[in-house]
Amino acid sequence: MLWRGNCATLRHGEGEIRVDLATGVKAPREPRTERGRRTQRAILDAAAAEFGEKGFHESSIVSITIRAGVALGSFYTYFESKEALFKALVADMSGRVRDHVAPVLAAHGGGAIGAEGIALAAFLDFARSHKEIYRIIDEAEFVAPEAWRAHYLNTAARILERLQAARAKGELGVEPSEVHAWAIMGMNVFLGLRFGVMDGDTDLTEVAAQANALLKGGLG
Repeated sequence: MLWRGNCATLRHGEGEIRVDLATGVKAPREPRTERGRRTQRAILDAAAAEFGEKGFHESSIVSITIRAGVALGSFYTYFESKEALFKALVADMSGRVRDHVAPVLAAHGGGAIGAEGIALAAFLDFARSHKEIYRIIDEAEFVAPEAWRAHYLNTAARILERLQAARAKGELGVEPSEVHAWAIMGMNVFLGLRFGVMDGDTDLTEVAAQANALLKGGLG
């Protein structure tokens, strides 16, 4: 057993289990080999497709492993149950959104308002390519409420951090608050639903530009 801050790490087969000692919550097992990482990724991708199509209750571990092309025993190397997989998937999809948006923001050389428009356009692009994220995140409120809560809290925190950094540079005319961050996130979520999930044809750059005009009028 290894100790890292408030977490204990236990070796288990091809992976490791991290346990938050404060909450007792187990994080997804971390593969120790490249083969293990590929297998875990295949299971997560198959779970996204399965849960996105059928929902949590109608999906099964067997159907997920068949879709992933892995042995049933491999599933239990990385996940203790269907519930544990679902929680890991919510965190994984939240991280994938972050990782999709981050490099786009990093390449942006303009101001804070423009950055939020860039972030929105990147999110809309992700939502259009991963429509299942809406069903999975919505269902997480009831199946994995802690993961659901963490997804939104972390997303809003990243937005607020960007706004606060912009305020410190003198780019915003108001002091940003959590209300501003959640309002922006709420706008992004529903624009993603409308133009990412429901509509696959509208120019996402134009959608982001119109939404960005609202931000410019309210925060500039």
